[in-house]
Amino acid sequence: MNVQFPVVLRPFMGKLVWRKNPSEKVIYLTFDDGPVPEVTPLVLDILDKYKVKATFFCVGDNVQKYPEVYADVLQRGHKTGNHTYNHLKGFSATTQEYVENISKASEYIDSRLFRPPYGRITYRQRKLLRPLYEIIMWDLITHDYNRNLSVETIFKTVQRYSRNGSIIVFHDSIKAKNNVLEVLPMAIEYLQAGGYSFGVL
Repeated sequence: MNVQFPVVLRPFMGKLVWRKNPSEKVIYLTFDDGPVPEVTPLVLDILDKYKVKATFFCVGDNVQKYPEVYADVLQRGHKTGNHTYNHLKGFSATTQEYVENISKASEYIDSRLFRPPYGRITYRQRKLLRPLYEIIMWDLITHDYNRNLSVETIFKTVQRYSRNGSIIVFHDSIKAKNNVLEVLPMAIEYLQAGGYSFGVL
């Protein structure tokens, strides 16, 4: 299970954001694939409890379906980013299709942040999007959507790989619901006990 894209290979992907300032003891929590009414409000409640702000990379189709949930994310002080209109894989779409899909999502998501679903994006797609968006990847992906992984395994991943400036990916999706709602409080408490604060992108 790959939880980190190899550090030595990251520069070859071009000007993408994998990690923030390594000299600052700050963690950046991010959530992909929402918003959905079954999960996102519960994630927001956990973040409120610990007074933590995060960045939500939203699927445009979900925002269109659940505008009140999306509005709640913003009203509670979190940031949002574009995650395509319908979770499109960059490798499976032409450059034109991909850019148009992101543009459609931007009708519902007002943000200059973009994260490619699955981290899959071609050179030409990156080249066209960079003038329009800051392309955010991750330092650590939890795989919380994998129902075969236990909460303990996911938590150990957070413990092992979190570091200064880490951008961590969780998911506010139905598939991730059971895992994320259990592991998120554990992760926040662990990181806070380690002296980390939390930032938004």
